[in-house]
Amino acid sequence: MTKTYGKLTAVNNLNLSIPSNTVFGILGPNGSGKTTTLGMILDVIEKTSGDYTWHIGKPGQERKQIGAILESPSFYPYLSALENLKIVAGIKEIDESVIPKTLEQVGLLNRKDDAFKTYSLGMKQLLAIASALLSDPEVLILDEPTNGLDPKGIVEIRDLIIQIASEGRTIILASHLLNEVQKVCTNFCVLKQGNLIFTGDVDELTRKKNHFVLSSTDNQNLIEKLNSFEFILSTKVVEDKVEVVLSENITPEYLSEKLAENRIYLTHISQVVQSLEKKFIEILAENE
Repeated sequence: MTKTYGKLTAVNNLNLSIPSNTVFGILGPNGSGKTTTLGMILDVIEKTSGDYTWHIGKPGQERKQIGAILESPSFYPYLSALENLKIVAGIKEIDESVIPKTLEQVGLLNRKDDAFKTYSLGMKQLLAIASALLSDPEVLILDEPTNGLDPKGIVEIRDLIIQIASEGRTIILASHLLNEVQKVCTNFCVLKQGNLIFTGDVDELTRKKNHFVLSSTDNQNLIEKLNSFEFILSTKVVEDKVEVVLSENITPEYLSEKLAENRIYLTHISQVVQSLEKKFIEILAENE
């Protein structure tokens, strides 16, 4: 799809496939086209050219299987959460009986009778997600869901996203908080000035192949033995652990077995994970 505003191209020939049952992050600097992309697939922004297809629900009723939050939560300030959701249920033609369960899911059941104006910013965002979940959608679309929240609010939204995803829903979210994206997303893409410059798997990108962190009850003995193995390319002490780089095709299981043969038993082994923020900056730099 493409979206232009006069001479400005907000989204340029975007060709993207989003797998079902994933948490898919759309990343990019301000002005990269994230919100415009979400607006086009929700039909609230008219595309200039191109098209898209939802492979969900019954033909002609796909939109009913999508819950979305594109902008700041907007509810009647003097009405309670319960009253606001009853209005939403009426608009969406949803049975009001689902409201208590949905409020419980987002952790607001005990505040259901309080006026929206008394809610914190995080609680307002939770109510917005509850509104999007009322129709029990297959797909949930969130635009900057943790923007402006304090650390407690960020954790609440993050945990809720993970819990919703565990139910088998597909979640598409736009964000610039890369640390949070790394904690919740399974897949992601990067937009820059309206152009798609990268798409991939979060885990595959951030995990450094053949780089592992180890520890044992005697790290000095561990280092000496590691340095005697031909398949160890390098060792480095990082705080109270040892970071190693293995030769190609050497598995951590094989390493553990070889150490055990020498009566060195590991108390910790994990793959080195890079921050998504660092990889994101690298991706942008490569596309200057």
